[in-house]
Amino acid sequence: MSEVSSKYVLQTVGFDARFPNTNQTRNCFQNYTDYFKCISAKGEDYAPCKQFKKAYHSLCPNEWISKFDDQRDNGTFPASLEP
Repeated sequence: MSEVSSKYVLQTVGFDARFPNTNQTRNCFQNYTDYFKCISAKGEDYAPCKQFKKAYHSLCPNEWISKFDDQRDNGTFPASLEP
């Protein structure tokens, strides 16, 4: 086993009963907003917040994450990120 492969563990997000269908767009968006609400309330070092980040990185295409980040930076994100 190489050094790189021993550092990273690939896994997918578990089943979420709120999103039973195969289209995971809403699940992606919800985990993204939940992460930023969580870190606003508890801080970036709060371990449960990291689960939301793992989930949205697993579910969302990288282009969407970049777009969401740009929208947050510009103040045009379509949802409230207040806790």
